[in-house]
Amino acid sequence: MLPGAFVKMRRRGGRWRDLAQRLGFHSPETCAAIAALPRDRFWMHAVSVGEVNVARKLINSLLLSLPETAVVLTTTTPTGLALAKECEKQHAGRVVAIYSPVDLPGVPGRMLNLIQPLQLVLVEAEVWPNLVAACARRNIPASLVNARLSPRSARRLRKLRVLVKPMYGMLRQILVQEMDDVARWQSFGLEAARIHLTGSVKYDPEGTEVPAERVENLRAVLNERGIGKDQPVLLAASTHDGEEVELARVFQRLHNAHPRLALLLVPRHVERSAEILAQLRGLGLQPARRTDASSKVDTTPCLLIDSTGELAAWQHLARLVVIGKSFLAEGGQNPAEAVFAGKAVLFGPHMENFTPLVDLLLRNQGAVQVRGFKDLTQIMDQLLHDPAATMKLASNGQAALQVHAGATRRTVELLIGANEQ
Repeated sequence: MLPGAFVKMRRRGGRWRDLAQRLGFHSPETCAAIAALPRDRFWMHAVSVGEVNVARKLINSLLLSLPETAVVLTTTTPTGLALAKECEKQHAGRVVAIYSPVDLPGVPGRMLNLIQPLQLVLVEAEVWPNLVAACARRNIPASLVNARLSPRSARRLRKLRVLVKPMYGMLRQILVQEMDDVARWQSFGLEAARIHLTGSVKYDPEGTEVPAERVENLRAVLNERGIGKDQPVLLAASTHDGEEVELARVFQRLHNAHPRLALLLVPRHVERSAEILAQLRGLGLQPARRTDASSKVDTTPCLLIDSTGELAAWQHLARLVVIGKSFLAEGGQNPAEAVFAGKAVLFGPHMENFTPLVDLLLRNQGAVQVRGFKDLTQIMDQLLHDPAATMKLASNGQAALQVHAGATRRTVELLIGANEQ
Protein backbone atom coordinates (compact mmCIF):
# COMPACT_ATOMS: atom_id res chain seq x y z
CA MET A 1 0.00 0.00 0.00
CA LEU A 2 2.94 2.35 0.63
CA PRO A 3 3.65 3.52 -2.96
CA GLY A 4 0.00 4.39 -3.52
CA ALA A 5 -0.15 6.23 -0.20
CA PHE A 6 2.88 8.34 -1.17
CA VAL A 7 1.32 9.26 -4.52
CA LYS A 8 -1.98 10.24 -2.87
CA MET A 9 -0.14 12.28 -0.24
CA ARG A 10 1.71 14.28 -2.91
CA ARG A 11 -1.43 14.87 -4.98
CA ARG A 12 -3.25 16.27 -1.96
CA GLY A 13 -0.54 18.68 -0.88
CA GLY A 14 1.53 16.53 1.50
CA ARG A 15 5.27 17.16 1.88
CA TRP A 16 8.11 14.66 2.23
CA ARG A 17 9.32 16.29 5.43
CA ASP A 18 5.94 15.59 7.01
CA LEU A 19 6.76 11.87 7.00
CA ALA A 20 8.89 12.36 10.12
CA GLN A 21 5.76 13.39 12.01
CA ARG A 22 4.09 10.16 10.94
CA LEU A 23 6.87 8.27 12.76
CA GLY A 24 6.46 10.36 15.90
CA PHE A 25 9.41 12.71 15.33
CA HIS A 26 8.56 16.39 15.61
CA SER A 27 10.43 19.66 15.28
CA PRO A 28 11.68 21.45 18.40
CA GLU A 29 9.06 24.13 17.75
CA THR A 30 6.22 21.59 17.77
CA CYS A 31 7.56 19.87 20.89
CA ALA A 32 7.81 23.25 22.62
CA ALA A 33 4.23 24.16 21.61
CA ILE A 34 2.91 20.90 23.10
CA ALA A 35 5.00 21.32 26.26
CA ALA A 36 3.56 24.83 26.69
CA LEU A 37 -0.03 23.54 26.72
CA PRO A 38 -1.88 23.21 30.04
CA ARG A 39 -0.97 19.91 31.74
CA ASP A 40 -4.50 18.45 31.49
CA ARG A 41 -4.42 17.31 27.86
CA PHE A 42 -6.64 15.23 25.63
CA TRP A 43 -5.24 13.56 22.52
CA MET A 44 -7.99 13.63 19.87
CA HIS A 45 -7.48 11.80 16.58
CA ALA A 46 -9.59 12.42 13.45
CA VAL A 47 -8.57 10.96 10.10
CA SER A 48 -9.69 13.63 7.60
CA VAL A 49 -11.94 16.63 6.96
CA GLY A 50 -15.27 15.11 8.02
CA GLU A 51 -13.86 13.69 11.24
CA VAL A 52 -11.93 16.89 11.98
CA ASN A 53 -15.21 18.80 11.77
CA VAL A 54 -16.62 16.45 14.43
CA ALA A 55 -13.47 16.94 16.52
CA ARG A 56 -13.74 20.74 16.27
CA LYS A 57 -17.26 20.69 17.68
CA LEU A 58 -16.11 18.48 20.56
CA ILE A 59 -13.05 20.65 21.20
CA ASN A 60 -15.11 23.84 21.32
CA SER A 61 -17.44 22.29 23.90
CA LEU A 62 -14.67 20.55 25.88
CA LEU A 63 -12.52 23.66 26.27
CA LEU A 64 -15.54 25.66 27.32
CA SER A 65 -16.42 23.05 29.96
CA LEU A 66 -12.83 22.64 31.23
CA PRO A 67 -10.97 25.98 31.11
CA GLU A 68 -7.68 24.40 32.26
CA THR A 69 -7.66 21.71 29.57
CA ALA A 70 -5.84 21.50 26.21
CA VAL A 71 -6.07 19.24 23.15
CA VAL A 72 -3.50 17.80 20.77
CA LEU A 73 -5.43 17.16 17.56
CA THR A 74 -3.93 14.65 15.11
CA THR A 75 -5.12 13.94 11.60
CA THR A 76 -3.98 11.82 8.66
CA THR A 77 -4.57 13.83 5.47
CA PRO A 78 -3.18 17.20 4.28
CA THR A 79 -6.71 18.59 3.89
CA GLY A 80 -7.57 17.37 7.38
CA LEU A 81 -4.46 19.05 8.79
CA ALA A 82 -5.31 22.35 7.08
CA LEU A 83 -8.69 22.33 8.83
CA ALA A 84 -7.12 21.25 12.13
CA LYS A 85 -4.70 24.20 11.88
CA GLU A 86 -7.74 26.52 11.76
CA CYS A 87 -8.84 24.99 15.07
CA GLU A 88 -5.33 25.54 16.46
CA LYS A 89 -5.50 29.19 15.43
CA GLN A 90 -8.97 29.59 16.96
CA HIS A 91 -7.78 28.17 20.31
CA ALA A 92 -4.22 29.47 20.37
CA GLY A 93 -2.28 28.12 23.35
CA ARG A 94 -4.82 25.36 24.00
CA VAL A 95 -4.79 23.32 20.79
CA VAL A 96 -1.86 21.98 18.76
CA ALA A 97 -2.58 20.27 15.42
CA ILE A 98 -0.13 17.74 13.94
CA TYR A 99 -0.08 14.68 11.70
CA SER A 100 -1.09 11.38 13.26
CA PRO A 101 1.53 8.65 13.80
CA VAL A 102 1.49 5.39 11.88
CA ASP A 103 0.46 2.43 14.02
CA LEU A 104 3.81 0.66 14.13
CA PRO A 105 5.22 -0.83 17.35
CA GLY A 106 7.00 1.83 19.37
CA VAL A 107 5.58 4.84 17.54
CA PRO A 108 2.44 5.30 19.71
CA GLY A 109 4.58 5.14 22.86
CA ARG A 110 6.81 7.90 21.49
CA MET A 111 3.73 10.07 20.92
CA LEU A 112 2.33 9.32 24.37
CA ASN A 113 5.64 10.43 25.90
CA LEU A 114 5.38 13.68 23.98
CA ILE A 115 1.71 14.48 24.59
CA GLN A 116 1.20 12.88 28.05
CA PRO A 117 -2.61 12.86 27.62
CA LEU A 118 -5.26 12.31 30.23
CA GLN A 119 -7.32 10.50 27.60
CA LEU A 120 -7.19 9.36 23.98
CA VAL A 121 -10.29 10.27 21.95
CA LEU A 122 -10.75 8.47 18.63
CA VAL A 123 -13.30 9.92 16.20
CA GLU A 124 -15.69 7.53 14.40
CA ALA A 125 -13.53 4.60 13.26
CA GLU A 126 -9.88 5.28 14.07
CA VAL A 127 -9.17 2.34 16.40
CA TRP A 128 -5.54 1.32 15.89
CA PRO A 129 -4.37 -1.74 17.88
CA ASN A 130 -0.83 -0.61 18.82
CA LEU A 131 -2.08 2.83 19.86
CA VAL A 132 -4.96 1.50 21.96
CA ALA A 133 -2.72 -1.15 23.54
CA ALA A 134 -0.10 1.46 24.43
CA CYS A 135 -2.78 3.49 26.21
CA ALA A 136 -4.07 0.42 28.03
CA ARG A 137 -0.56 -0.40 29.33
CA ARG A 138 -0.30 3.11 30.77
CA ASN A 139 -3.88 3.12 32.11
CA ILE A 140 -4.83 6.02 29.83
CA PRO A 141 -8.58 5.86 29.01
CA ALA A 142 -9.36 5.52 25.30
CA SER A 143 -12.80 6.53 24.04
CA LEU A 144 -14.33 6.01 20.59
CA VAL A 145 -16.78 8.82 19.82
CA ASN A 146 -19.47 9.32 17.18
CA ALA A 147 -19.08 5.64 16.38
CA ARG A 148 -21.24 3.94 13.80
CA LEU A 149 -21.37 0.35 12.65
CA SER A 150 -23.27 -0.74 9.55
CA PRO A 151 -24.97 -4.16 9.47
CA ARG A 152 -22.36 -5.32 6.93
CA SER A 153 -19.44 -4.23 9.14
CA ALA A 154 -21.05 -5.83 12.18
CA ARG A 155 -21.31 -9.16 10.34
CA ARG A 156 -17.62 -8.97 9.38
CA LEU A 157 -16.56 -8.17 12.95
CA ARG A 158 -18.58 -11.06 14.33
CA LYS A 159 -16.70 -13.42 12.02
CA LEU A 160 -13.42 -11.99 13.35
CA ARG A 161 -14.62 -11.84 16.94
CA VAL A 162 -11.58 -13.62 18.38
CA LEU A 163 -9.31 -10.94 16.87
CA VAL A 164 -11.36 -7.76 17.26
CA LYS A 165 -12.93 -8.24 20.69
CA PRO A 166 -9.60 -7.86 22.57
CA MET A 167 -8.81 -4.65 20.67
CA TYR A 168 -12.19 -3.00 21.15
CA GLY A 169 -12.30 -4.37 24.67
CA MET A 170 -9.40 -2.09 25.58
CA LEU A 171 -11.60 0.98 24.95
CA ARG A 172 -12.98 2.59 28.09
CA GLN A 173 -16.18 3.56 26.26
CA ILE A 174 -17.81 3.57 22.83
CA LEU A 175 -20.21 6.45 22.16
CA VAL A 176 -22.58 5.63 19.32
CA GLN A 177 -24.84 7.62 17.01
CA GLU A 178 -27.95 5.43 16.66
CA MET A 179 -29.91 2.99 18.85
CA ASP A 180 -29.28 0.20 16.31
CA ASP A 181 -25.54 0.75 16.77
CA VAL A 182 -25.77 -0.25 20.44
CA ALA A 183 -26.88 -3.81 19.62
CA ARG A 184 -24.36 -4.13 16.78
CA TRP A 185 -21.42 -3.21 19.00
CA GLN A 186 -22.61 -5.66 21.65
CA SER A 187 -23.03 -8.44 19.08
CA PHE A 188 -19.36 -9.44 19.11
CA GLY A 189 -19.04 -9.60 22.86
CA LEU A 190 -18.43 -6.06 24.15
CA GLU A 191 -19.77 -5.13 27.59
CA ALA A 192 -23.06 -3.24 27.42
CA ALA A 193 -21.88 -0.87 30.17
CA ARG A 194 -19.16 0.50 27.87
CA ILE A 195 -21.54 1.43 25.04
CA HIS A 196 -23.49 4.70 25.27
CA LEU A 197 -26.02 6.26 22.91
CA THR A 198 -25.26 9.95 22.40
CA GLY A 199 -26.66 10.76 18.95
CA SER A 200 -24.48 12.07 16.14
CA VAL A 201 -22.10 14.95 16.83
CA LYS A 202 -21.88 15.47 13.08
CA TYR A 203 -25.65 15.93 12.82
CA ASP A 204 -26.05 17.91 16.04
CA PRO A 205 -27.28 21.42 15.06
CA GLU A 206 -25.27 22.90 17.95
CA GLY A 207 -22.04 24.51 16.82
CA THR A 208 -22.77 24.35 13.09
CA GLU A 209 -23.14 28.08 12.53
CA VAL A 210 -20.99 29.55 9.76
CA PRO A 211 -19.70 33.06 10.54
CA ALA A 212 -21.67 35.66 8.59
CA GLU A 213 -18.41 37.36 7.62
CA ARG A 214 -17.20 34.21 5.84
CA VAL A 215 -20.45 33.94 3.88
CA GLU A 216 -20.30 37.61 2.93
CA ASN A 217 -16.72 37.21 1.72
CA LEU A 218 -17.81 34.43 -0.61
CA ARG A 219 -20.81 36.49 -1.71
CA ALA A 220 -18.28 39.12 -2.79
CA VAL A 221 -16.40 36.45 -4.76
CA LEU A 222 -19.59 35.62 -6.67
CA ASN A 223 -20.16 39.29 -7.40
CA GLU A 224 -16.59 39.64 -8.70
CA ARG A 225 -17.02 36.63 -10.98
CA GLY A 226 -20.29 37.99 -12.37
CA ILE A 227 -22.95 36.06 -10.39
CA GLY A 228 -25.42 38.50 -8.84
CA LYS A 229 -27.16 38.28 -5.48
CA ASP A 230 -30.57 37.86 -7.12
CA GLN A 231 -29.53 34.80 -9.16
CA PRO A 232 -30.61 31.33 -7.96
CA VAL A 233 -27.61 29.08 -7.38
CA LEU A 234 -27.36 25.32 -7.88
CA LEU A 235 -24.44 23.92 -5.87
CA ALA A 236 -22.96 20.49 -6.57
CA ALA A 237 -21.19 19.44 -3.36
CA SER A 238 -18.24 17.05 -3.05
CA THR A 239 -18.59 15.63 -6.55
CA HIS A 240 -16.59 12.66 -7.82
CA ASP A 241 -15.16 11.70 -11.19
CA GLY A 242 -17.78 11.86 -13.95
CA GLU A 243 -20.45 13.61 -11.89
CA GLU A 244 -19.27 17.10 -12.79
CA VAL A 245 -19.96 16.54 -16.50
CA GLU A 246 -23.38 15.00 -15.90
CA LEU A 247 -24.43 17.71 -13.45
CA ALA A 248 -23.19 20.37 -15.87
CA ARG A 249 -25.47 18.84 -18.52
CA VAL A 250 -28.36 18.96 -16.05
CA PHE A 251 -27.53 22.62 -15.42
CA GLN A 252 -27.49 23.39 -19.14
CA ARG A 253 -30.98 21.88 -19.57
CA LEU A 254 -32.30 23.79 -16.55
CA HIS A 255 -30.70 27.00 -17.74
CA ASN A 256 -32.92 27.02 -20.81
CA ALA A 257 -35.99 27.34 -18.57
CA HIS A 258 -34.28 29.36 -15.82
CA PRO A 259 -31.84 31.73 -17.56
CA ARG A 260 -30.75 33.38 -14.30
CA LEU A 261 -29.61 30.05 -12.77
CA ALA A 262 -25.91 29.76 -11.85
CA LEU A 263 -23.88 26.60 -11.16
CA LEU A 264 -21.23 26.16 -8.45
CA LEU A 265 -19.17 22.97 -8.67
CA VAL A 266 -17.26 21.88 -5.54
CA PRO A 267 -15.27 18.71 -6.34
CA ARG A 268 -14.34 16.39 -3.50
CA HIS A 269 -10.70 16.33 -4.64
CA VAL A 270 -9.46 19.74 -5.70
CA GLU A 271 -6.45 18.23 -7.47
CA ARG A 272 -8.84 17.22 -10.27
CA SER A 273 -9.60 20.87 -11.11
CA ALA A 274 -7.65 21.00 -14.39
CA GLU A 275 -9.34 17.82 -15.61
CA ILE A 276 -12.78 19.16 -14.67
CA LEU A 277 -12.14 22.49 -16.41
CA ALA A 278 -11.27 20.67 -19.62
CA GLN A 279 -14.43 18.56 -19.39
CA LEU A 280 -16.66 21.60 -18.79
CA ARG A 281 -15.13 23.46 -21.70
CA GLY A 282 -15.83 20.41 -23.85
CA LEU A 283 -19.53 20.96 -23.09
CA GLY A 284 -19.32 24.57 -24.26
CA LEU A 285 -19.19 26.10 -20.79
CA GLN A 286 -16.62 28.74 -19.86
CA PRO A 287 -16.33 28.29 -16.08
CA ALA A 288 -14.71 30.87 -13.84
CA ARG A 289 -12.42 29.68 -11.04
CA ARG A 290 -12.51 30.48 -7.35
CA THR A 291 -8.73 30.94 -7.22
CA ASP A 292 -8.51 33.18 -10.32
CA ALA A 293 -9.81 36.66 -9.51
CA SER A 294 -9.57 37.68 -13.17
CA SER A 295 -11.91 34.93 -14.43
CA LYS A 296 -15.55 35.86 -15.12
CA VAL A 297 -18.63 33.82 -15.95
CA ASP A 298 -20.41 34.16 -19.29
CA THR A 299 -24.12 33.99 -20.09
CA THR A 300 -24.22 30.41 -18.78
CA PRO A 301 -22.73 31.18 -15.35
CA CYS A 302 -20.58 28.40 -13.92
CA LEU A 303 -17.96 28.68 -11.15
CA LEU A 304 -15.51 25.92 -10.24
CA ILE A 305 -14.52 26.02 -6.56
CA ASP A 306 -10.88 24.96 -6.81
CA SER A 307 -10.10 25.65 -3.15
CA THR A 308 -10.68 23.70 0.06
CA GLY A 309 -12.31 24.25 3.44
CA GLU A 310 -15.15 26.50 2.25
CA LEU A 311 -17.97 24.12 1.37
CA ALA A 312 -20.09 24.85 4.46
CA ALA A 313 -20.05 28.57 3.69
CA TRP A 314 -20.68 28.13 -0.05
CA GLN A 315 -23.81 26.13 0.74
CA HIS A 316 -25.32 29.16 2.45
CA LEU A 317 -25.30 30.93 -0.92
CA ALA A 318 -27.19 28.19 -2.79
CA ARG A 319 -30.86 27.56 -3.36
CA LEU A 320 -30.49 23.89 -4.28
CA VAL A 321 -27.67 21.55 -3.17
CA VAL A 322 -26.91 18.26 -4.94
CA ILE A 323 -24.77 15.81 -2.96
CA GLY A 324 -21.88 14.21 -4.83
CA LYS A 325 -20.64 10.62 -4.88
CA SER A 326 -24.29 9.57 -4.88
CA PHE A 327 -24.75 9.04 -8.64
CA LEU A 328 -21.67 7.48 -10.24
CA ALA A 329 -19.93 6.12 -7.14
CA GLU A 330 -21.04 4.33 -3.99
CA GLY A 331 -21.34 5.69 -0.48
CA GLY A 332 -22.39 9.30 -0.99
CA GLN A 333 -21.20 12.35 0.92
CA ASN A 334 -22.56 13.94 4.07
CA PRO A 335 -25.69 16.06 3.39
CA ALA A 336 -25.96 17.42 6.93
CA GLU A 337 -24.07 20.70 6.33
CA ALA A 338 -26.42 21.65 3.50
CA VAL A 339 -29.42 20.82 5.69
CA PHE A 340 -27.97 22.92 8.53
CA ALA A 341 -27.62 25.79 6.04
CA GLY A 342 -31.36 25.65 5.40
CA LYS A 343 -31.12 24.49 1.80
CA ALA A 344 -33.17 22.07 -0.29
CA VAL A 345 -31.04 18.94 -0.62
CA LEU A 346 -31.11 16.32 -3.36
CA PHE A 347 -28.99 13.19 -3.85
CA GLY A 348 -28.76 10.15 -6.08
CA PRO A 349 -29.36 6.45 -5.36
CA HIS A 350 -26.00 5.72 -3.71
CA MET A 351 -25.93 7.08 -0.17
CA GLU A 352 -24.91 3.85 1.56
CA ASN A 353 -22.47 5.51 3.97
CA PHE A 354 -25.24 7.67 5.42
CA THR A 355 -28.18 5.28 5.55
CA PRO A 356 -29.55 6.31 8.99
CA LEU A 357 -29.34 10.02 8.12
CA VAL A 358 -30.88 9.50 4.67
CA ASP A 359 -33.72 7.45 6.16
CA LEU A 360 -34.34 10.19 8.74
CA LEU A 361 -34.45 12.94 6.12
CA LEU A 362 -36.61 11.02 3.66
CA ARG A 363 -39.00 9.91 6.40
CA ASN A 364 -39.54 13.57 7.32
CA GLN A 365 -39.63 14.84 3.71
CA GLY A 366 -36.46 16.79 4.43
CA ALA A 367 -34.55 15.78 1.27
CA VAL A 368 -35.19 14.22 -2.13
CA GLN A 369 -33.54 11.06 -3.44
CA VAL A 370 -33.64 10.50 -7.22
CA ARG A 371 -32.84 7.52 -9.42
CA GLY A 372 -30.67 9.39 -11.89
CA PHE A 373 -29.88 12.61 -13.69
CA LYS A 374 -33.13 12.66 -15.71
CA ASP A 375 -35.23 12.59 -12.54
CA LEU A 376 -32.90 15.14 -10.95
CA THR A 377 -33.51 17.58 -13.81
CA GLN A 378 -37.27 17.21 -13.54
CA ILE A 379 -37.48 17.65 -9.77
CA MET A 380 -35.10 20.63 -9.68
CA ASP A 381 -37.13 22.28 -12.43
CA GLN A 382 -40.23 21.88 -10.26
CA LEU A 383 -38.47 23.31 -7.20
CA LEU A 384 -37.10 26.29 -9.12
CA HIS A 385 -40.66 27.05 -10.27
CA ASP A 386 -42.04 26.66 -6.72
CA PRO A 387 -40.03 28.61 -4.08
CA ALA A 388 -42.54 27.68 -1.36
CA ALA A 389 -41.94 23.95 -1.94
CA THR A 390 -38.19 24.58 -1.87
CA MET A 391 -38.43 26.36 1.48
CA LYS A 392 -40.66 23.60 2.89
CA LEU A 393 -38.16 20.91 1.87
CA ALA A 394 -35.35 22.85 3.56
CA SER A 395 -37.28 23.48 6.79
CA ASN A 396 -38.34 19.83 7.01
CA GLY A 397 -34.70 18.80 6.82
CA GLN A 398 -33.68 21.14 9.62
CA ALA A 399 -36.52 19.89 11.81
CA ALA A 400 -35.56 16.25 11.19
CA LEU A 401 -32.02 16.77 12.50
CA GLN A 402 -33.32 17.99 15.86
CA VAL A 403 -33.33 14.34 16.96
CA HIS A 404 -29.52 14.66 17.27
CA ALA A 405 -29.63 17.94 19.19
CA GLY A 406 -27.40 17.81 22.27
CA ALA A 407 -25.14 15.00 20.99
CA THR A 408 -22.03 17.17 21.36
CA ARG A 409 -22.82 18.07 24.95
CA ARG A 410 -23.65 14.45 25.89
CA THR A 411 -20.42 13.22 24.33
CA VAL A 412 -18.27 15.76 26.18
CA GLU A 413 -19.95 14.90 29.49
CA LEU A 414 -19.06 11.23 29.00
CA LEU A 415 -15.48 12.08 28.01
CA ILE A 416 -15.05 14.11 31.17
CA GLY A 417 -16.62 11.29 33.18
CA ALA A 418 -14.16 8.73 31.79
CA ASN A 419 -11.29 10.48 33.56
CA GLU A 420 -13.17 10.43 36.83
CA GLN A 421 -13.67 6.64 36.86
